[in-house]
Amino acid sequence: MRLGVGLLAVSVLAAGCDADANEWSDWTVTAYYTAVESYHDGPREAVHGCTTIDCVDSDAQLGDLPSDFVDAVRDEGTGRITSGSNAGAYLNWSYDTGFWLDSHPRDAAGEILQPFRSAAADGLDPGTLVRLTDCGIIDPESTPTCTAFQAAEWSIGDEFIPGPSGPHHLDLYIGEETPETPAFPLFAGVTLELLL
Repeated sequence: MRLGVGLLAVSVLAAGCDADANEWSDWTVTAYYTAVESYHDGPREAVHGCTTIDCVDSDAQLGDLPSDFVDAVRDEGTGRITSGSNAGAYLNWSYDTGFWLDSHPRDAAGEILQPFRSAAADGLDPGTLVRLTDCGIIDPESTPTCTAFQAAEWSIGDEFIPGPSGPHHLDLYIGEETPETPAFPLFAGVTLELLL
């Protein structure tokens, strides 16, 4: 879930629309992913939260996990645990719930996140479908490929709190972390097409 990531904010403003009402220009696009514990090795810290998505005990012991993995889950919204008694479960997080264990990574509506399909935005109705028609300027340090992002139809289902990054911001879910996952994929000046 992206509810707690203030740096990845979006609000839809009419000023960003092109003459074609189905295209919006000058968007910033980032990507989020499911963190994987085995790629993190920070000092272990005790994590408390709920043992299920339907929270009953928000102070249950969920495990001792690497601190950098826990930080990644707070940033990305979800992570797959690979050690201990909860190996294979997902540690999900949102600002209003805290941590909970789950069988899948989920969006704010409780739907299972789908790689290269699920997207987060604030101000777009859930279920809105968009496509990137122009990736704009790609941050050279993030090295994502535009082709994979353009080939997908992105469905808005998640949201995050507006913050200092400003309007016209979209966050796209790319699946589980790998050794090649860029730390902060970033496209600027993107054009989106609204799919009816």
